[in-house]
Amino acid sequence: MARTLVLASALLAAACFAGAASAHDDAYAKPSAPPSGAAAFAFTLPEPGSYRLPPIRAAAGGQVLAEDGSRIDLAALLRGSITVFSFIYTRCADICPDATMRLADLRERARRYPALGDGLRLVSMSFDPSHDTPSVMRDYGALWRTSGDGGAEWRFLTAAGRPQLAPILAAYDQAVAPVDPKDPTGGLDHILRVFLIDRAGQIRNVYSMDFLDPELVLTDILTLAGESAGD
Repeated sequence: MARTLVLASALLAAACFAGAASAHDDAYAKPSAPPSGAAAFAFTLPEPGSYRLPPIRAAAGGQVLAEDGSRIDLAALLRGSITVFSFIYTRCADICPDATMRLADLRERARRYPALGDGLRLVSMSFDPSHDTPSVMRDYGALWRTSGDGGAEWRFLTAAGRPQLAPILAAYDQAVAPVDPKDPTGGLDHILRVFLIDRAGQIRNVYSMDFLDPELVLTDILTLAGESAGD
């Protein structure tokens, strides 16, 4: 997908953030001025650490394939760093490239916080294993990041086949339905679900397309990073 795909603008609906404030390091505080190109919000984002994101459930595992074809346990991969985990497929012509562009934007914004270091990871997994082989995912990933570019680690995964993929999709409530197998874009009908997972492998937030705003997700990431810094 071309990186020049125009990002559809989205205004977030009003939302409430409740709960006790958690301790956080000043390294994760918002800068006084937003970066150029910051999103326009329908509400003021809270300061990182001024609200809580209670654990929802453990992030599920399963056997997946890395870009080099090696087998990985997904549950193990989703521990150790704050992870933004998404389901996509490379032939998608609508929300997948839009969502992936927003994740690329998030990765760029995260550079403003060197304290995150290697504590942030992005993982994008295909639900079209018949087409999205490890080599296809490697080439797709190369459109969005290059080795040694200094950004957060970003992995692009797939599965060996439908039998391996099905329990993973079910565990994450990721609905995918074939519409037209002759469609050159894959003919898959799906919703977008992006998961924020903490270092312990617990899902802490789930974003739909309406709430996949890079600055909002980054605020949640900084809140989780501040929790760890305060331990």
